[in-house]
Amino acid sequence: MPDPTFSISVRRAAAADIPRLCELLALLFTQEAEFRPDAGRQSRALGCILDDPATGMIVCATASDGEIIGMVSLLFIISTAEGGRAAWLEDMVVDPSWRGRGVGERLLQEAVSRGRAAGCTRLTLLTDETNDGARRFYTRAGFVASPMMPMRLRL
Repeated sequence: MPDPTFSISVRRAAAADIPRLCELLALLFTQEAEFRPDAGRQSRALGCILDDPATGMIVCATASDGEIIGMVSLLFIISTAEGGRAAWLEDMVVDPSWRGRGVGERLLQEAVSRGRAAGCTRLTLLTDETNDGARRFYTRAGFVASPMMPMRLRL
């Protein structure tokens, strides 16, 4: 439940936000089993998304003082199964000092809203199988486990 003693805002990220977004991604990738933080790679990827709105969008949550306290990214695809646009919720992270105060819920609501507004009919995400907290969070938001299994090939 959101804390009524503070206010947060959400907005699209800008290029000037990349250093802080890289810090948040480092927190996320440190807790994920499959990825490692690399500020150079994350900075390049964030720049690619910000430079091309057809690729996707990054939304950040800010505290009343303007500090970025969380982020979520959506990447757009065309789904033959859906017959049109769909999105991947690629990265979602809230600064640990702000967790449990509704920031993640607000970011997720914004991602869903913006995905719909962009014409997406499906939103897909991956989370670590062992991250019970994240799995509960996404289940409460209406996400359901898929029988599809992710597989990767490094190129």
